[in-house]
Amino acid sequence: MNTETIKIFDTTLRDGEQSPGASMNTEEKIQIAAQLERLGVDIIEAGFAAASPGDFDAIDKIAQRITGSTVCSLARAIDADIKAAGEAIAKAKHQRIHTFIATSPIHMEPKLKMTPDEVIRRAVHAVEYARTFVEDVEFSCEDAGRSDIGFLKEISDAVIEAGATTINLPDTVGFRLPFEIGAMVKEMSEYTKGRAIISVHNHNDLGLGVANSLEAVMNGARQVECTINGLGERAGNAALEEIVMALKVRSDVFGGLDTNINTKEIYPTSRLIATITGIEPQPNKAIVGKNAFAHESGIHQDGVLKHKETYEIIRPQDIGLDLSDTLVLGKHPGRAAFKDKLAKLGFTLDDEALNRAFERFKILADRKKDIYDDDIRALVTNEMTKATQVYEIVSLQLMDCSEGVPSAAVKIRTQEGEVMDASIGGGTIDAVFKAIDRITGYAGRLDEYRVKSVSEGKDALANVTVKVSFNDEPSIIGHGLHLDTMLASARAYIGALNSYLSMEGKLKERPHKVIL
Repeated sequence: MNTETIKIFDTTLRDGEQSPGASMNTEEKIQIAAQLERLGVDIIEAGFAAASPGDFDAIDKIAQRITGSTVCSLARAIDADIKAAGEAIAKAKHQRIHTFIATSPIHMEPKLKMTPDEVIRRAVHAVEYARTFVEDVEFSCEDAGRSDIGFLKEISDAVIEAGATTINLPDTVGFRLPFEIGAMVKEMSEYTKGRAIISVHNHNDLGLGVANSLEAVMNGARQVECTINGLGERAGNAALEEIVMALKVRSDVFGGLDTNINTKEIYPTSRLIATITGIEPQPNKAIVGKNAFAHESGIHQDGVLKHKETYEIIRPQDIGLDLSDTLVLGKHPGRAAFKDKLAKLGFTLDDEALNRAFERFKILADRKKDIYDDDIRALVTNEMTKATQVYEIVSLQLMDCSEGVPSAAVKIRTQEGEVMDASIGGGTIDAVFKAIDRITGYAGRLDEYRVKSVSEGKDALANVTVKVSFNDEPSIIGHGLHLDTMLASARAYIGALNSYLSMEGKLKERPHKVIL
């Protein structure tokens, strides 16, 4: 049987980052891009270069790092956007510019205030200009799901003639049902007759993102745009892991269609992104959820024990989850053994980051009896995504507030030396954060605070995620990891401040809310 490849276009770093509170710093984006490359993603949409200097910088660094996947930047059909995209990806081995303009009446008339002919002229110019930077240009018909099919054909003819190699048909607001998406893709695929690859980008507002993507594949789409864990605007995007595993498990239906994805990297990729963004998949999430391979029913347990395929259509090992190898590394491994373990978990660290992570691991091993894979993931992610350490927590002392006002004393290492100060607050956490504010001179606004246990047992690590706004800028994520929840909280707050300071000067409001 001849196999035809479905291209996987991952937009976790662009559309996924538009999930509320999912913004990432440059180092975090580089690590995610490297893992997406290991996963086997064909195209990585690394961001929207014109959005901010921070986005441009991240795309530029990813372009220098990635060699196996195509690195792509989004751009509106505006010269300045396209120029920024072209310059940001200039150092990539494989480059793509993804430009777009709205094609539905509800977008063209009240939003763009443009006639259909004006939209076509703008689209053609955008593609022609993008071709001066790269050969691989993707054009998206924003809100294609609510566009007139005749106009989609007309604008596709024009942009293909101008040099577009991929035509993307986004269901921007997740409105269409599978049979409607299938019909649109079938008609457009037959009309373009191989002149360009037909792609889809389905949002999940009605919970149909994956179903719509699979129906599109059945009807001629040969590229699917998706995100890890289904991250994205509003209800998110079609989930990469669900699309890929559906194609694999139901090869009897999708015969001859396959992807370049290394499925054994799905779980490590999911965990990396959940740890960095602080957004965990719901427990019953397909493929990567905590309960995806749990069997509570006695009947199910009996069946699985006798023959796994009675209730399991996917083996945990198929996605890189080895349930038999949850417990890892005692307290006496060497650096080489630790590095080897990290490689198996999908991490690649430079020597400095590896040394920091190894030292943290040894400290943890002295205090914690059992260390799990998730402990390692959390510890290493926490270390490798740290921004420049302008401030570092040295010690924390809490005053008994059972009969008084909550107060905290914090010692912080700065570039000038160690500084200690104390503060009272409305609660213990508030007191800790206010003491940090007094020392650093930055008053942050806490927008979100979450704490969860990394693994099992009374000695489980506390993983604290905060979202903090400084100087009325967009919220910055901070992570803190420690056996003591209060110290983890202080580290998370300092981490958010360090990330802010590393990006200060590169931050500004996005010029346009991009939703495809």
